[in-house]
Amino acid sequence: MKKLIVTFLLFSITFLVSGQKPKNGTYTYQIAFAEWDGKSLGATCSVIIKGDSVKVIHNGTKSLTGNNGDIIDQGILLKHKLTGKWIIAHDRKDVDAIEVGGCSDGPSVIDIKRRRFWTC
Repeated sequence: MKKLIVTFLLFSITFLVSGQKPKNGTYTYQIAFAEWDGKSLGATCSVIIKGDSVKVIHNGTKSLTGNNGDIIDQGILLKHKLTGKWIIAHDRKDVDAIEVGGCSDGPSVIDIKRRRFWTC
């Protein structure tokens, strides 16, 4: 019984820590292309987090279309109810979106733990 309780507590702590929003700041994230099975192809972006607000900015990586400084996505950093993934919502109702990330019409997924922004 003790092993079961200890295992549960360790799992709970791990889940809580990885599920927390990052501190405010500017971070470099890899760009994960859903159409390439999540490979980044060397592409990175700058991610600015301030409270609930998140902004993904082109940082000049050559393997990414667009220009340095272009806003790739921005919105509210929320957790998607169905998948438990962090999303860049454009409306608070996006937490209930049927599809998220990749090449879907839903909000973008941002993997805070692995520092990856998912796109098509």
